[in-house]
Amino acid sequence: MARHSYETGRLNLPFVGIATFGKRPYVEDWSKIDADIAILGAPFDFGTQFRSGARFGPRSVREASTLFSFGHAGAYDHEDDAVYLGGDVRIVDIGDADIVHTDTETSHANIEAGVRAILKAGALPVVIGGDHSINIPCIRAFDETCAKDGPIHIVQIDAHLDFVDVRHGVRHGHGNPMRRAAEKDFVSGITALGIRNVSSTTQDGYEAARAMGDDILSVRQVRRLGTEGVLSRLPKGARIYVTIDIDGFDPSIAPGTGTPSHGGFLYYEVLEILQGIAREHDVVGIDLVEVAPDYDPAGSTPILAAQVLLNFLGFIFHERAKRA
Repeated sequence: MARHSYETGRLNLPFVGIATFGKRPYVEDWSKIDADIAILGAPFDFGTQFRSGARFGPRSVREASTLFSFGHAGAYDHEDDAVYLGGDVRIVDIGDADIVHTDTETSHANIEAGVRAILKAGALPVVIGGDHSINIPCIRAFDETCAKDGPIHIVQIDAHLDFVDVRHGVRHGHGNPMRRAAEKDFVSGITALGIRNVSSTTQDGYEAARAMGDDILSVRQVRRLGTEGVLSRLPKGARIYVTIDIDGFDPSIAPGTGTPSHGGFLYYEVLEILQGIAREHDVVGIDLVEVAPDYDPAGSTPILAAQVLLNFLGFIFHERAKRA
């Protein structure tokens, strides 16, 4: 097997150059996306109800991702005996959707346009938020592809159910996205993992969620079931969209978020579920939201976010190659 030499070309250390995601090429023209994976930033946090700051999430996660950009030969995992994200997986960063301050609908429309452009190009959309309301335009963008390829099932990793219907006229805040998703006829259901303790969704919201096909598991329930038990609850053969709220992780490892909730997941609990999803399902879209870097001076939360995304993408395309 040919091995990459670090002695050719630029060394290109993490602190050198422009901080695109993983230091991958930047594509400004959304009509010219030619890649397997396209990264879109959605620096929108007008949907927050407590601490703002997730608008700086995309920039911080991109910068953190440069830590994992050594060389061009992919990353070798000795436990799996596999090379992930090698040169055969083409990743581009298409920059950020334009955000119009205080205008939720225009900002969401611009995010939706970015996801539609990625889907039109046949790439996997990976959207970095921003607060969790950015999931609303992300899911809206799937209507045409789902009409052709079939419905999607959403896996939500989160501390909060986010199933509020309308509160004082607000339908598109960060407490609403899973309710808006469940209303779509091309969303077959939701599996919500990590939901715990005091929540922004009331009891009738939980009842509505279950009635609309939401399978809700707390962190303790996930631990009792184990990875395989959780995976067994997903519909066989489903096309999966994964939305990761960073507050699904415990604040001991992810303090940089607007609504931290103790009792959350640790790193490998989530990673093993994501690896299982990649092994058993076709993953058609990802968003990762609610990283607010100013609440984490050590910078560990953006690093966690970048590490989760890169590992998950590695799993997805490794499994796709095996199936092919």
